[in-house]
Amino acid sequence: MSIQWFPGHMTRTKKLINENLKKVDMVIEILDARAPLASRNPLLAELTKDKPRLILLNKSDLADPARTEQWIRFLSEGSTVKAVSVNSKNKKTLKHVPKECKALCKGKKWVNRRPVRAMIVGIPNVGKSTVINTLAGKKKAAASNKPGVTRDAQHVPVSREIQILDTPGILWHKFDDQLVGLKLAALGSIKDAVLLVDEIALEVLKFLSRTYPEALVRRYKLTGRGDEPLTAEKLKAMDVHDLMDQIAERRGLLVAGGTADKERAARLIIKELRDGIIDRITLEEPEDPARGWDPPRKPERDETAE
Repeated sequence: MSIQWFPGHMTRTKKLINENLKKVDMVIEILDARAPLASRNPLLAELTKDKPRLILLNKSDLADPARTEQWIRFLSEGSTVKAVSVNSKNKKTLKHVPKECKALCKGKKWVNRRPVRAMIVGIPNVGKSTVINTLAGKKKAAASNKPGVTRDAQHVPVSREIQILDTPGILWHKFDDQLVGLKLAALGSIKDAVLLVDEIALEVLKFLSRTYPEALVRRYKLTGRGDEPLTAEKLKAMDVHDLMDQIAERRGLLVAGGTADKERAARLIIKELRDGIIDRITLEEPEDPARGWDPPRKPERDETAE
């Protein structure tokens, strides 16, 4: 499964960032707390590397809290880079952001005379506009639960302490590591129109059965043969297609003849992952971001073609 996604407006975004960096004091980088590394575009890190950086691990209310604490420690770097967890829809979790920005600019001659000028960056659908609107207490930037809504840079006066330059989301030209594309697709950072929904859902089920087996069993009331209790070890050994079929049956997602409607089941799994209904899930760990995920599969060699 190969995922590539680089609309023309994202090329323009790179140019916008380059042109406006000299006008700001620092950068606010927003990552998805459920996949901080996958949602961190290395291109953005390279473009903004000379600026102090506040990293907001957004959607932390949907992420595994223990994993979020690990990522905060992993991403924070001395006095110039600090990571904090936030929920862009909850103003209480964002109230410390202006003070954190001031602290990162400590020592600058202007710091007590004017607001901090910060550029906010991140991939599509990571919550940039919602963060701005929540900080400002009113709708200042266009926001949606779909990628690709913000199209141009917007200057937003948020408060007396901070002014923000909003930028459109920007993704890679291609995902050299297909696991990155898989995680972003599962979380909704790539438009659903370009997804292979059933493949994404199967990979999600593989990950959940290995990493969050109890949550998977609890949410979908999964059982073993003859309705025997399903332990974590037995779940890990189950064929992922059988898991999909059982979830479809449990939810009554069937087609004519009583067989599982795999597409509807796949969409249900992806939606419930994104909405945090299965559990508070984090898709990667700082020690090994790929843990629990299968490496990209190479096509099997067709001996008959030779």
